[in-house]
Amino acid sequence: MASSSSLRPPLISSRSLSSPSLPSFFFHPSRSRSLLFPKPLLCLSFPSSPSPSPSSSSSSSLRTHRVSTAPVEQAPAPEFGFGDEIARLGALRSQLRGARSLDEKLRVLDADSRVGDFFGNGNGGVLGELEALEVYLLKCLVAAGQGHVLGSELDWGGGGGGGDRVEGSALRSALYTLADLVEKWSLHGHASGIVDDGVGGLGVGEMELLRKLLKILGEIEQFYDCIGGIIGYQIMVLELLSPLKAQTLQSRTSEFVELHVPSGLNLMEDAEYASQAALWGIEGLPELGEIYPLGGAGDRLGLVDPVTGECLPAALLPYCGRTLLEGLIRDLQAREFLYFKIYGRQTITPVAIMTSSVKNNHEHVTALCERLNWFGRGRQNFEFFEQPLVPVVAAKDGKWLISRSLFPVCKPGGHGAVWKLAYDKGIFQWFYRYGRKGATVRQVSNVVAATDLTLLALAGLGLRHNKKLGFASCERNVGATEGINVLVEKQNLEGQWAYGITCIEYTEFEKYGIIDTAVSLGSLQADFPANTNILYVDLRAAEKVGSSQNTKCLPGMVLNLKKRVSYVDHLGFECSAAGGRLECTMQNIADNFLNAVNSRCNKGIESELDTFIVYNKRRRVTSSAKRKWKPEDRSLHQTPEGSLLDVMRNAYDLLMSCNIELPKIKDNSSYFHSGPPFLIFLHPALGPLWEITRQKFFGGFISEGSELQVEVAEFLWRDVKLDGSLIILAEHIMGSTMVNDNGESVLLYGTRCGRCKLQSVKVTNKGIDWSSPNNVYWKHDVKRFETLKIILHGNAEFEAKDVVLQGNHQFEVPDGYRMCVSQDSAGFSVKVDPIADELMESGSWFWKYNMNGMHINLEMVKL
Repeated sequence: MASSSSLRPPLISSRSLSSPSLPSFFFHPSRSRSLLFPKPLLCLSFPSSPSPSPSSSSSSSLRTHRVSTAPVEQAPAPEFGFGDEIARLGALRSQLRGARSLDEKLRVLDADSRVGDFFGNGNGGVLGELEALEVYLLKCLVAAGQGHVLGSELDWGGGGGGGDRVEGSALRSALYTLADLVEKWSLHGHASGIVDDGVGGLGVGEMELLRKLLKILGEIEQFYDCIGGIIGYQIMVLELLSPLKAQTLQSRTSEFVELHVPSGLNLMEDAEYASQAALWGIEGLPELGEIYPLGGAGDRLGLVDPVTGECLPAALLPYCGRTLLEGLIRDLQAREFLYFKIYGRQTITPVAIMTSSVKNNHEHVTALCERLNWFGRGRQNFEFFEQPLVPVVAAKDGKWLISRSLFPVCKPGGHGAVWKLAYDKGIFQWFYRYGRKGATVRQVSNVVAATDLTLLALAGLGLRHNKKLGFASCERNVGATEGINVLVEKQNLEGQWAYGITCIEYTEFEKYGIIDTAVSLGSLQADFPANTNILYVDLRAAEKVGSSQNTKCLPGMVLNLKKRVSYVDHLGFECSAAGGRLECTMQNIADNFLNAVNSRCNKGIESELDTFIVYNKRRRVTSSAKRKWKPEDRSLHQTPEGSLLDVMRNAYDLLMSCNIELPKIKDNSSYFHSGPPFLIFLHPALGPLWEITRQKFFGGFISEGSELQVEVAEFLWRDVKLDGSLIILAEHIMGSTMVNDNGESVLLYGTRCGRCKLQSVKVTNKGIDWSSPNNVYWKHDVKRFETLKIILHGNAEFEAKDVVLQGNHQFEVPDGYRMCVSQDSAGFSVKVDPIADELMESGSWFWKYNMNGMHINLEMVKL
């Protein structure tokens, strides 16, 4: 571990862990780099824990909560025997683990009374048509108490069949049976004269459902093998549901636990060190990979294909003119372009994407990549791994919810699956073949995570100081449905202490006795900072966790019962039930990286830990497009509309620092009746660091109601006055493509780029029709009266100087030509000349990036 002296300047304060000062990292100009600890918010202790000595305890004036970790939500019905069922399944799991072959495992299952009652003593019927492993999966399902999933009316081999098939009244049971018959007629084709060519009494349609069920069961058995497969999954579910869990936890726990606000680098307060960290991130780009967990259902967005009506995954949300996934790749390529401009060589970052089968997520994502020619990166720089779906269970007894026979209600099991799945699928080894040591992790719905310094500084600190895990964090509002980052401090019975930065999900606050309070009276800001799921991770450390073959590889396992589960039942009715699914959270891999010490640390310890945290202004860290805004909503939180306003606020902050006048953005409530005050979309390759962008933009103004879109990296804005709409589109933004040996188009940075200069230009036109009811601002889908549009094909160049451009105009410059627009007596004149052959690759001018200490200076080179 690096010594504290090796971190220069240090990331932490030398103040005591128990300092009673209020959290002040949001964001006082007088403060330097360090984020100081506030008073400890809570202390978790248990009956068997030793009490800390008076000399080591915090000040008596500090608020302390001593609580049980028992879950309090959705207590199950007392008549269900959780303890007996957990014990029965636990014994069965032990026997299965002791079996040496599949045949022996099947004999263990056959001895289970539930399996015998359901299937009988034979293996005829449907079972007789299946492979041994498939039979094993179905018998595990029944042994786990889920025979109702298979139904009672089918021939499963001679047993009584599905005693727990249907609960409730005789009328409801009869209705289910009738629906089964109708469904069976349809699937078998009896009503249409189609011959039944199924097997074992199953029609073709039913056989297809059975195959899908077997696929789900096989994935559960394989993915959860570290806890016992299907049987282990059900044990974990019942343990989390069990009302005895509180007693179990108390009897097992032997720790004194205290939580603190973690300190770390504040990117807004220590500009010099923030720049240094970002430069480390740029320098280390050839050692970094990128991980995108895209397997979530994204149900709250309600995204559907307008033509087919098919439900679509969040990655395909058309945000600001492109899908969310395209936005992530644009941000990544902007960092690679910056690396090229500084070091003169190209690096292509390998991207690993976790998908799932929900909403055909995997097919849609891969099809998008293929349609866009793998973003000019080559197919070999992408690796996909599919997240398994897991069953949704009822809160009262852990029974799997079903829509109909053979069709359990399933959803992805949380993004925490990424670590074990990455190990199982060889993703870590794939990264190593590219020479990668670390990776940045980002969720697709967060549209601002790459703003300015955030990602580069996070990765730079992680690489430079050999950290195992890093969090990008920011302020959090009281009551927000998001987790928190904490510095955890533990002492076990042997007297050893452990420290680390980790995350607690908002659904677990009550369990841990966390009171969601403000830092001061009248403030909306919460005590603890927000977890944003923007991570840096050391690949070797993550691989060690993912390969651990125990519960460690499934971090942060929770059963969230806060929201009712909606699904379509056996009769086609919309149903809602108290339930949830077993989920794990990727950020809680941090729980595996605590550092043990022999004595309690009364001074800041963060620089010595394997985990770390950086802070930035919230809208430069997280703003998500996670849910569809509804007219009755009075909040834009986590909606595309709300995130668009944050994108506009970032543009305002950036351009105001370039001496460009802009109208102020009011609070979100103004959006409901007037929309945004302007639309400004800047390609990330104009920076991505704002220090670079500020050298390309300077002076002028952008009036209220104006629109600016700049899709070109080699760009100059000097004293431009915009009142209306200005759109600049380059075909080659960062470079041109060439065909590689595999026949793929691969982007070469810096070659034959489009270029644009605007100097002392006034643009005036009617611009956007802000009264149009069809405008969807977050899609950048708007009606315009007039616009000035500049289109650059290939390596085309455009220059306008000392000119007024009024009204509706489109300047389209062909590949290999340079267009100059200037003022004349008639208004303006246009001159088009071919670019000299020797300048075709480099252009007639370009920005040269020069390193100057911890800063990057730009110099315009004219050829």
